[in-house]
Parts: sequence; C-alpha cells; structure tokens
Amino acid sequence: MIDKKHIGMELPAVLWPVERGRLLAFANAIGETRPEYIDDAAARAAGYPGLLAPPTFWFGAAFDAGTIIQMLAALEVPIERILHGEQSFTYGAAVCAGDVLTLTLKVADIVDKKGGKMELITQHMTVTNQRGEAVGAMSSVLVVRN
Repeated sequence: MIDKKHIGMELPAVLWPVERGRLLAFANAIGETRPEYIDDAAARAAGYPGLLAPPTFWFGAAFDAGTIIQMLAALEVPIERILHGEQSFTYGAAVCAGDVLTLTLKVADIVDKKGGKMELITQHMTVTNQRGEAVGAMSSVLVVRN
C-alpha cells in the first residue's frame, strides 16, 4: 500500500526544452497535417515564433523529463504495476519550438479501491514557459495494480 503521507508531495520543478525534431515526430505520430504544426514558415506566417506544438504534446513532458519516474520511486511503486486511468487538460499559452517549459508535478490524492487490490494516484502538473506564462495544467490518474 502506498503511504498516504505522500499526498501533497510536490516534486522539484523541471525545465524541459521544446525541440523542433520532437515536435515533428509527435505531429507525425498523431497524424497531424495542419501546416503550422509541420512547417516552420507556415507557423511564422500564422503569428507563432516557431513550429507550433500540438495541444497534447506536453503530456509526454513528465515522462521525458523523468518526473513520473521520480514520483513513482518516491511512492515505491514499480512502473510495471501502473496503468493510465484518466487525463484532463487545461490550456493556456501556445507552445512553440525553442520554448523552455517548467513542469511542476504534485501528488494530489491516493485512494485505495477494491479492498486494496488497486490504488489510484491523482497527480496535477502545471506547465509554464520561459516568460512565466501559464501553458496549461494537467490532471491524471494512475492505476496501481497490487
């Protein structure tokens, strides 16, 4: 069982640079074809300083930056026991190639279900850019199979 003392735990903020190649790979992976997501000139013509990130792009930031692995280690939960349960996003400023995002993750809740056969970890992540603008927030639930 995950110790409930971790509810409210905030991990150290992580800086995550937004790389053009990563944006293009993500756009390709999700089948994005709008020009501002795949063409630098089209993004600039649309008023963006660089290639635009698709809306859910920064979902992967917590994994890429190692924040999720750090949280699981603190909770003593092996990654092979987790499933993705649910996800919600709130959007703010656009994300473009060259931005540097600050990710802050907090454990919001830990709940036992089915007599302890599974636990739900609710986490909240806030994301700001290098100008201090709110890029967005994400809430997700990880299911831990015991």
